[in-house]
Amino acid sequence: MSPRKRLYPFNAEQTVNILSEFGPLVTMFLVNALYGINAGTWALILTTIAAIIAMVYMFRRPPIFPLIASTVTIVFGALTLITHDPMWVQIKVTIFNALFAGFLFLGLWTNRNFFQYVFEKTFHYTKEGWDTFTRSFAWFFLLTAGLNEFVRLYFKDDHIYHILGYAMNGVDIWIAFKLFVVLPLSGLYAWLLTKWMSKHHL
Repeated sequence: MSPRKRLYPFNAEQTVNILSEFGPLVTMFLVNALYGINAGTWALILTTIAAIIAMVYMFRRPPIFPLIASTVTIVFGALTLITHDPMWVQIKVTIFNALFAGFLFLGLWTNRNFFQYVFEKTFHYTKEGWDTFTRSFAWFFLLTAGLNEFVRLYFKDDHIYHILGYAMNGVDIWIAFKLFVVLPLSGLYAWLLTKWMSKHHL
Protein backbone atom coordinates (compact mmCIF):
# COMPACT_ATOMS: atom_id res chain seq x y z
CA MET A 1 0.00 0.00 0.00
CA SER A 2 1.37 3.42 -0.97
CA PRO A 3 2.05 6.10 1.69
CA ARG A 4 -0.75 8.22 0.19
CA LYS A 5 -3.20 5.33 0.45
CA ARG A 6 -2.24 4.72 4.08
CA LEU A 7 -2.78 8.40 4.88
CA TYR A 8 -6.08 8.69 2.97
CA PRO A 9 -7.62 5.20 2.73
CA PHE A 10 -10.73 6.07 0.65
CA ASN A 11 -11.42 5.80 -3.08
CA ALA A 12 -13.52 8.27 -5.11
CA GLU A 13 -16.89 6.59 -4.49
CA GLN A 14 -16.20 6.26 -0.77
CA THR A 15 -15.21 9.93 -0.65
CA VAL A 16 -18.49 10.99 -2.29
CA ASN A 17 -20.38 8.76 0.15
CA ILE A 18 -18.63 10.25 3.20
CA LEU A 19 -18.84 13.88 2.02
CA SER A 20 -22.52 13.54 1.15
CA GLU A 21 -23.37 12.15 4.58
CA PHE A 22 -21.16 14.38 6.75
CA GLY A 23 -20.13 17.32 4.52
CA PRO A 24 -23.29 19.39 5.08
CA LEU A 25 -22.87 19.23 8.87
CA VAL A 26 -19.21 20.27 8.68
CA THR A 27 -20.13 23.13 6.34
CA MET A 28 -22.83 24.29 8.75
CA PHE A 29 -20.39 24.51 11.67
CA LEU A 30 -17.81 26.37 9.56
CA VAL A 31 -20.35 28.91 8.30
CA ASN A 32 -21.75 29.24 11.84
CA ALA A 33 -18.32 30.36 12.99
CA LEU A 34 -17.73 32.76 10.11
CA TYR A 35 -21.15 34.29 9.47
CA GLY A 36 -23.50 33.30 12.28
CA ILE A 37 -26.13 30.70 13.07
CA ASN A 38 -28.71 31.81 10.48
CA ALA A 39 -26.17 31.62 7.66
CA GLY A 40 -25.07 28.22 8.95
CA THR A 41 -28.64 26.93 8.72
CA TRP A 42 -28.89 28.06 5.09
CA ALA A 43 -25.51 26.48 4.36
CA LEU A 44 -26.76 23.17 5.75
CA ILE A 45 -29.89 23.31 3.61
CA LEU A 46 -28.04 24.17 0.37
CA THR A 47 -25.26 21.61 0.86
CA THR A 48 -27.86 18.98 1.73
CA ILE A 49 -29.51 19.64 -1.64
CA ALA A 50 -26.11 19.26 -3.33
CA ALA A 51 -25.51 16.03 -1.41
CA ILE A 52 -28.89 14.67 -2.51
CA ILE A 53 -28.01 15.32 -6.16
CA ALA A 54 -24.59 13.68 -5.82
CA MET A 55 -25.90 10.62 -3.97
CA VAL A 56 -28.85 10.05 -6.28
CA TYR A 57 -26.54 10.33 -9.28
CA MET A 58 -23.87 8.04 -7.83
CA PHE A 59 -25.82 5.54 -5.72
CA ARG A 60 -29.50 5.99 -6.69
CA ARG A 61 -30.52 7.00 -3.16
CA PRO A 62 -30.42 10.24 -1.14
CA PRO A 63 -28.09 10.80 1.83
CA ILE A 64 -29.78 9.96 5.12
CA PHE A 65 -27.70 11.72 7.78
CA PRO A 66 -27.92 15.30 6.41
CA LEU A 67 -31.64 14.92 5.70
CA ILE A 68 -32.25 14.07 9.36
CA ALA A 69 -29.94 16.86 10.52
CA SER A 70 -31.51 19.40 8.14
CA THR A 71 -35.01 18.63 9.38
CA VAL A 72 -33.98 19.01 13.02
CA THR A 73 -31.96 22.16 12.26
CA ILE A 74 -34.82 23.82 10.38
CA VAL A 75 -37.23 23.19 13.26
CA PHE A 76 -34.88 24.47 15.96
CA GLY A 77 -33.56 27.25 13.72
CA ALA A 78 -37.14 28.46 13.26
CA LEU A 79 -37.58 28.49 17.04
CA THR A 80 -34.42 30.60 17.34
CA LEU A 81 -35.70 33.07 14.73
CA ILE A 82 -39.13 33.28 16.37
CA THR A 83 -37.88 33.65 19.95
CA HIS A 84 -34.58 35.45 19.12
CA ASP A 85 -32.90 33.03 21.51
CA PRO A 86 -29.85 31.07 20.21
CA MET A 87 -30.44 28.50 22.96
CA TRP A 88 -32.67 26.51 20.59
CA VAL A 89 -29.87 25.95 18.09
CA GLN A 90 -27.47 25.11 20.89
CA ILE A 91 -29.67 22.52 22.57
CA LYS A 92 -30.55 21.15 19.13
CA VAL A 93 -27.04 19.72 18.95
CA THR A 94 -27.39 18.09 22.36
CA ILE A 95 -30.82 16.66 21.59
CA PHE A 96 -29.86 15.51 18.10
CA ASN A 97 -26.65 13.79 19.23
CA ALA A 98 -28.37 12.06 22.15
CA LEU A 99 -31.37 10.95 20.08
CA PHE A 100 -29.16 9.79 17.23
CA ALA A 101 -27.06 7.74 19.64
CA GLY A 102 -30.26 6.14 20.90
CA PHE A 103 -31.34 5.54 17.30
CA LEU A 104 -28.03 3.76 16.59
CA PHE A 105 -28.34 1.59 19.70
CA LEU A 106 -31.94 0.74 18.77
CA GLY A 107 -30.79 -0.25 15.28
CA LEU A 108 -28.20 -2.57 16.77
CA TRP A 109 -30.82 -4.10 19.07
CA THR A 110 -33.25 -4.70 16.18
CA ASN A 111 -30.50 -5.86 13.80
CA ARG A 112 -30.94 -2.82 11.51
CA ASN A 113 -27.52 -1.23 11.41
CA PHE A 114 -27.78 2.40 10.26
CA PHE A 115 -24.17 2.90 9.15
CA GLN A 116 -24.20 -0.41 7.30
CA TYR A 117 -27.20 0.86 5.33
CA VAL A 118 -25.66 4.22 4.39
CA PHE A 119 -22.13 2.96 3.65
CA GLU A 120 -22.38 -0.68 2.61
CA LYS A 121 -22.26 0.14 -1.13
CA THR A 122 -18.77 1.59 -0.80
CA PHE A 123 -17.39 0.02 2.40
CA HIS A 124 -17.42 -3.74 2.87
CA TYR A 125 -17.14 -5.05 6.43
CA THR A 126 -18.32 -8.10 8.29
CA LYS A 127 -21.44 -7.81 10.43
CA GLU A 128 -19.23 -7.75 13.51
CA GLY A 129 -17.30 -4.90 11.95
CA TRP A 130 -20.41 -2.83 11.19
CA ASP A 131 -21.76 -3.43 14.69
CA THR A 132 -18.45 -2.36 16.23
CA PHE A 133 -18.33 0.77 14.05
CA THR A 134 -21.91 1.77 14.86
CA ARG A 135 -21.62 1.03 18.58
CA SER A 136 -18.44 3.10 18.80
CA PHE A 137 -20.05 6.07 17.05
CA ALA A 138 -23.15 5.82 19.23
CA TRP A 139 -21.01 6.25 22.36
CA PHE A 140 -19.12 9.08 20.64
CA PHE A 141 -22.39 10.90 19.91
CA LEU A 142 -23.38 10.55 23.57
CA LEU A 143 -20.02 11.98 24.64
CA THR A 144 -20.32 14.99 22.33
CA ALA A 145 -23.91 15.58 23.49
CA GLY A 146 -22.68 15.80 27.07
CA LEU A 147 -19.78 18.09 26.15
CA ASN A 148 -22.07 20.35 24.13
CA GLU A 149 -24.48 20.72 27.02
CA PHE A 150 -21.63 21.43 29.47
CA VAL A 151 -20.30 24.26 27.29
CA ARG A 152 -23.80 25.66 26.72
CA LEU A 153 -24.64 25.74 30.44
CA TYR A 154 -21.24 26.85 31.74
CA PHE A 155 -20.74 29.77 29.33
CA LYS A 156 -23.73 32.13 29.54
CA ASP A 157 -25.01 33.83 26.39
CA ASP A 158 -25.25 37.27 28.02
CA HIS A 159 -21.78 37.19 29.63
CA ILE A 160 -18.51 38.31 28.07
CA TYR A 161 -15.48 36.07 28.55
CA HIS A 162 -11.88 36.91 27.72
CA ILE A 163 -10.16 33.88 26.20
CA LEU A 164 -6.74 34.03 24.53
CA GLY A 165 -7.04 37.79 24.18
CA TYR A 166 -10.51 37.70 22.60
CA ALA A 167 -13.77 38.98 24.12
CA MET A 168 -16.41 36.33 23.46
CA ASN A 169 -19.95 35.70 24.68
CA GLY A 170 -21.32 32.26 25.44
CA VAL A 171 -22.59 31.64 21.90
CA ASP A 172 -19.20 32.62 20.42
CA ILE A 173 -17.47 30.16 22.75
CA TRP A 174 -19.99 27.44 21.87
CA ILE A 175 -19.37 27.97 18.13
CA ALA A 176 -15.60 27.99 18.66
CA PHE A 177 -15.87 24.80 20.71
CA LYS A 178 -17.74 23.07 17.88
CA LEU A 179 -15.30 24.34 15.27
CA PHE A 180 -11.95 23.87 17.01
CA VAL A 181 -12.66 20.94 19.35
CA VAL A 182 -15.61 18.81 18.21
CA LEU A 183 -14.98 18.90 14.45
CA PRO A 184 -11.25 18.01 14.61
CA LEU A 185 -11.94 15.40 17.29
CA SER A 186 -14.74 13.87 15.19
CA GLY A 187 -12.54 13.75 12.09
CA LEU A 188 -9.64 12.19 13.99
CA TYR A 189 -11.94 9.65 15.65
CA ALA A 190 -13.54 8.66 12.33
CA TRP A 191 -10.11 8.30 10.69
CA LEU A 192 -8.75 6.16 13.54
CA LEU A 193 -11.90 4.05 13.64
CA THR A 194 -11.63 3.43 9.89
CA LYS A 195 -8.03 2.30 10.34
CA TRP A 196 -9.03 0.00 13.21
CA MET A 197 -11.82 -1.44 11.07
CA SER A 198 -9.36 -2.81 8.50
CA LYS A 199 -9.35 -6.20 10.26
CA HIS A 200 -13.09 -6.51 9.51
CA HIS A 201 -12.78 -5.99 5.74
CA LEU A 202 -14.49 -8.55 3.55
